Amino acid sequence: MGKAIAGVLPEAVGVAISPIPIIAVVLMLATPRGKSNGIAFLIGWIVGLSAVGTIVLLVADPAGASSDAGPASWVGWLFLALGILAVLAGILQFRKRPKPGEVTALPSWMKAIDQFTAGRASAIGLALASVNPKNLMLTLAAAAAIASAGLAGGESFIALGVFVLIGSLGLAIPIVIYLLGGAKAAATLEDMRQWLAIHNPAIMTVLFVIIGMKLLSNGLQALLT
Repeated sequence: MGKAIAGVLPEAVGVAISPIPIIAVVLMLATPRGKSNGIAFLIGWIVGLSAVGTIVLLVADPAGASSDAGPASWVGWLFLALGILAVLAGILQFRKRPKPGEVTALPSWMKAIDQFTAGRASAIGLALASVNPKNLMLTLAAAAAIASAGLAGGESFIALGVFVLIGSLGLAIPIVIYLLGGAKAAATLEDMRQWLAIHNPAIMTVLFVIIGMKLLSNGLQALLT
């Protein structure tokens, strides 16, 4: 199980480094309902990652994701397809980068973030975790890798739980800062928000390319063994 968890750490870190969701939770924490909405957003995020991962595990096991020789060939092809998509997404992100001095426009729904209820915050968190192309792609890859590791019993779900835990740290850290940071918490979170807003395109470009190359390598290894 340890090998399977280590194998999906890059995907988990890739999910955790999600600038737009992190900016969203930082903005939520600055509103009157910041505590309840921030926690609800995190819960929705965890549910979204868990749901996608669980569905993949339940489908992949009957589909024979693992064999005595290693991952099944269809898992290798899945890795290759996801790797190509990730690299293309990185190239697209680079081409769409803002000009020097400009900042990437944030999604329009963030303009109403101060009016969010806990229910809407959790729904947005769930959607960003499960439907957002980057996170969906990385969760599919991680769950397929776990399923192809040939783990026994509930070990696959334990490995998935570790993936979800690490993938949620990007949102959990601002909430912890808000709850425990005292008087300096607001300034710290604002600095974090500004930095992510400025560097979001570069972060996403590098992240997509690195994860894409890793998935391509995994796919080739699965197909050639």
